[in-house]
Amino acid sequence: MNVSISVCALACSRMLALGLAVACSNAMAQDSAPGNSLQSLLTYARLHNPEFAAMRHEAEAVSQRVGPAGALPDPLLRIELENINNYSVGMNGTTSDTPASILPARVGETKYNLIQALPFWGKRNLKREVAEADAEQANSAITKTWNELAARIKVAYAQYYFTAGNLALTGELLDLMTRLEQVARSRYAGGLALQQDVIRAQIDQTGMRGELIGLNNDKRQLQSRINALLARKAQAPLAEPQALRPLPSPAVLDYAALESRVLERNPQLLGDSARTRAADKTRELTYRNRYPDFAVGVTPVQMGNRVESWNLMLEMNIPLQQGSRRAQEREAEAMWSAAQARQQATANQLLADLSENLAGIESARQMAQLVETSFLSQAEAGFQSALAAYENGRADFATLLEAQRQIRKARQDRLKAQLEAQLRLAEIERLVGEDL
Repeated sequence: MNVSISVCALACSRMLALGLAVACSNAMAQDSAPGNSLQSLLTYARLHNPEFAAMRHEAEAVSQRVGPAGALPDPLLRIELENINNYSVGMNGTTSDTPASILPARVGETKYNLIQALPFWGKRNLKREVAEADAEQANSAITKTWNELAARIKVAYAQYYFTAGNLALTGELLDLMTRLEQVARSRYAGGLALQQDVIRAQIDQTGMRGELIGLNNDKRQLQSRINALLARKAQAPLAEPQALRPLPSPAVLDYAALESRVLERNPQLLGDSARTRAADKTRELTYRNRYPDFAVGVTPVQMGNRVESWNLMLEMNIPLQQGSRRAQEREAEAMWSAAQARQQATANQLLADLSENLAGIESARQMAQLVETSFLSQAEAGFQSALAAYENGRADFATLLEAQRQIRKARQDRLKAQLEAQLRLAEIERLVGEDL
């Protein structure tokens, strides 16, 4: 009997230890998971997002084209074996019967042509400058990719915080409605209120429970979206969001200052500028193709086992196809004009978006301040007054419910204003190309 009790005790202790270990591991995983702050998500994404990594590798590949673009082409070695059948006619009219050969020392003559192509002056520099502009465009694409990814993470985190806040708010109001139901029950039991008051409280609770289901679904969807941006498994745990970023001061959000920063640092605009420079250098290179390219060579001539003579060679192409060159020049001009127009259109759109989002963030800031300083305190005071009046029989239950809804609306409006401000801030930072 004692043995069986000891075995059972040992099994229970092992199960308890296993349960504690699992609970501790889950708690540690929750603590180490990103999501409690926006910075934790951005840091994780910078290290693990494959799209951002792919852009870095592509930019590195493009940067490796700069050196080869301005280099001379490889020299050419050409070997010519002349008179390989060793045919010759002597002074007396006799012919040689030496057998044919392809060995340099056993043919009539061997020429070793070493040829180096030389592009016309300035062409190599222009090709290198085009490659450098392409590399700058690729680097701008890295920054653009990160800015867009960071903006999506910022938006998702703000929505995640908003949903978590709505969940907490709805839970608090559900508890409050439960207490109001108890008040209504007490008054109904004393014959001071109608049964309808209790039923209306229960209906509101049922509606809130339905909202909690929807909000939990929204939260899970946002967690999956954030995990996708971080290149994590869709069901990977995320920590609960703790706080939103503070908004920059109105002095930082000055349009004139941000306008210059957008024009100087926006990665899309920098990429368009690099594309325009590449088109300009390509246009210059196309005009330079009116002039010929050269090739120089040196040729030692071997007869038997000795080098008997040396030859020099100069070669050049003759640019006679003027029709095709003029068409290429017109194409390069059109591409340069298109790049300039695209750069200007991008700048105009960016500045319009900046103005729109600055107006939006200022409106959201004012709305949040109004709710915080006036609406919320007024709603809470109205609810306390309605509750006291209902308990004393001086107000009906509908007045109490309306006061409760005003508190809920005030808190939701505050959350919505905070969300709108964060969304606008994320868009402004995407336009500026850096955090404010």
